[in-house]
Amino acid sequence: MDTQGRRNIDPADQWVLDPATGTYQLRLEPDEAPSPTVPPQGDYRDAAERAAVPRPADASRRTPAAPADAAPAAPATDLAGSGPRRRRKAKQGMSSRRKKALAWTGGTVGFVLLASSVGGYLVYEHFNNNITTVDVGDAGSKSVTHSGPINILVIGTDSRQGLGSQYGDTGSVGHADTTILFHVSADRSNATAVSIPRDIVTGIPDCPTKQKDGSTKVIPGTPRQTTTPKFNESLGQEGRDPGCTMRLVSQMMGNLRIDHFMMVDFEAVKTLSSAVGGVDVCLARPLVDPKSHLDLSAGPHKIQGEQALEFVRTRHALRNQSDLDRIKLQQNFLSAMIRKIKSSGTLTSPRKLWTLANAATHALTVDTAIGSVTKLSSLAGDLSAVDTKHITFATLPVVDNPDEKVHATVVVDDTRAPQLVSMIKNDVSLTQVKKPAAAPDPRLVGPRAAALDTRVTVRNGSGVFGAAQDTVNWLQNTQGVSRSANGGNASAPSTRTILEYAPNQADQARSLAAMMGLPAAALHQGTVNAQPLAYMTLTLGADFTKPGTPIGATTVPDGVQKTEADSTACVG
Repeated sequence: MDTQGRRNIDPADQWVLDPATGTYQLRLEPDEAPSPTVPPQGDYRDAAERAAVPRPADASRRTPAAPADAAPAAPATDLAGSGPRRRRKAKQGMSSRRKKALAWTGGTVGFVLLASSVGGYLVYEHFNNNITTVDVGDAGSKSVTHSGPINILVIGTDSRQGLGSQYGDTGSVGHADTTILFHVSADRSNATAVSIPRDIVTGIPDCPTKQKDGSTKVIPGTPRQTTTPKFNESLGQEGRDPGCTMRLVSQMMGNLRIDHFMMVDFEAVKTLSSAVGGVDVCLARPLVDPKSHLDLSAGPHKIQGEQALEFVRTRHALRNQSDLDRIKLQQNFLSAMIRKIKSSGTLTSPRKLWTLANAATHALTVDTAIGSVTKLSSLAGDLSAVDTKHITFATLPVVDNPDEKVHATVVVDDTRAPQLVSMIKNDVSLTQVKKPAAAPDPRLVGPRAAALDTRVTVRNGSGVFGAAQDTVNWLQNTQGVSRSANGGNASAPSTRTILEYAPNQADQARSLAAMMGLPAAALHQGTVNAQPLAYMTLTLGADFTKPGTPIGATTVPDGVQKTEADSTACVG
């Protein structure tokens, strides 16, 4: 007994072998038995929690120094119900079976989605059976292993199926109410989450969907009209599945490859926020919304369950009562949840990890390529590698729909959106990521020509209207490169900016690269010397934003809403 009257118990003393299964089980007081939802062969609690459980007065103790496969000292119970019986001598081969049982239960502090770390095969099957999958055909990737960037579409559906009349629109199959494109960089150093407003007026492409009988049905697309269709109709409407939303987002993002999707509904917000023990948010002002029933004062709050759902659903409590304002609130909530999930208090607690994994797998609908515990674990390894401070939330730039008087819908901003899309496609971080200093590239090392002696023709392959002339004006008026000329549009769009030059123009190339912030990869040197006074050729690509902004820079287009995942600023 300690000074507070508590018994000091070795956690190992609480485990006894069940002769019926050959696995070790935790011996607890009757009122502290594990929840029926937890497989009996795995203790999901923290070590401190296990050590604090009182041992029954008549429970036998194993010698602490006994090997893991030693027979337990607790009296065995006759399987036929005849009461205590004498312990039989262990058969040969029992030792390896016991070791296997302990291997299944001993690693619960490991990554929760790995079945071997939370109870073995039964737990693996338990989580697997929780997951719902949809075959999206060629809309996504067939592989779960990605060496380059990863693009995951996270869809929050407003489906009311099975929820009764509590949330209105009873029985609705749901639409793409909240949609976020989650882009993870190739080197896993950063991630960008782009929210796509649900009320964007856009055309929806044809969509092949897999039917229950294995056949494929093509749901005809809907061309864009003045006020219809809206983005959220890419899911649910006419039987469209998440693959249809994936195809639309890919089209909106310049044919960006979307690898996978994850879809959740109203219940997911409630269960996940509760599973992590509440999400910490801070409000700059009170938020009261009679429609969503939200009623929060200014200041910090820990929200979970129904209150968390009220928070992410509210619109009328916000200043403009718009979906765009709600997106900012949702990004703040998701940022806080990411911080909570990645916190040591969650990741080091087997009990919390079990609860989180159970809630997450119940809540998720995913594409078949990641529709198992092991595949989700592999993908989660890539996602969890990103530091929270390098996860940035942004919103796809939109403007009021000019074809609508009341402005209930929006359209994509043709000026700012392409710049943000270009950064995503070219794997450019929206945050400044410090990387190990590398040796200078030889192409950038050496003498530089004077601005007056630098000659270049600028061609536009960026897709940004007037980019070539804007660059020429900038070079001439601010950099002194008077011998620069507009070469018009490139023969084809270019994904990256390229400077082509001859060996005897290398000093000019280094000079131009320094002015424009061109990376070494943009410099393409030929093999034959150029004629005297010849011009180099600079082709602007999709990674170009504006003159004076380094290629591949982290500068976000002016006016793009952005939230850092590690920001704890008050919102509202």
